[in-house]
Formats: sequence, C-alpha cells, structure tokens
Amino acid sequence: QVQLVESGGGLVQAGDSLRLSCAAFGRTFSTYAMGWFRQAPGKEREFVSAIKWSGDRIDYADSVKGRFTISIDNAKNTVYLQMNSLKSEDTAVYYCAGQSVKYASSWPRRNYEYWGQGTQVTVSS
Repeated sequence: QVQLVESGGGLVQAGDSLRLSCAAFGRTFSTYAMGWFRQAPGKEREFVSAIKWSGDRIDYADSVKGRFTISIDNAKNTVYLQMNSLKSEDTAVYYCAGQSVKYASSWPRRNYEYWGQGTQVTVSS
C-alpha cells in the first residue's frame, strides 16, 4: 500500500501562484507514476497532470498546459504541482494519486489506485 498526503492548498487571487505537494509513504518502490486530479463543485473529477516516477515522461491537461508544472523529488518521495497564473476556473479540490506498475498501460489518465485526502484550492477573481 501507498499512502499519499497532500499539502499547499489555499485561497489566492486570480493571477497568483500556489505549489501543491504530495508526499508518498509505504510501498513507494511499486509506484509507476503519480498524478494530480481535481474536482470542482458539481463537476466530475478531471485529470490535471501526471509524471512517471522516473520523471522522464510528463503529461498535462490542455486547460493547465503552460501554467502548471509537475515535478518529482525521488529522494523525498514527493511530487509537486506548481500552479501559476491561476484562474477562477482552477478552483477545486486537488487530489494526488498514485499508479502501480500493474496499470502502467493506462498511464497517464486512468487507473490510479492510491489517492490522497485532497486539498482545496480557491481562486478569487
């Protein structure tokens, strides 16, 4: 099992930046990739970004491309999501997710087995 703990959410104004962190604990050696998803009120959860544990492949949703940057610090078992030029439509609960090798073929957007508790990001316009 892998446990994920997010941090870094908050209330900001449009145009501001935030950095989310996701620390992984447990059987991290079995982790193939990490992802970020978000869910706004009344909407389905959507993919934001993903990175392979090796850090050599990254993917972004079109809505955040050019504004968000995902990165990984393997020494700390931590994934980051740097969010710049935030917009009101970025307001959501952001979830960190982990994917094992078992579902490698589903990378980057499906079949994540491990989920964090979520962190709220609110962007005021």
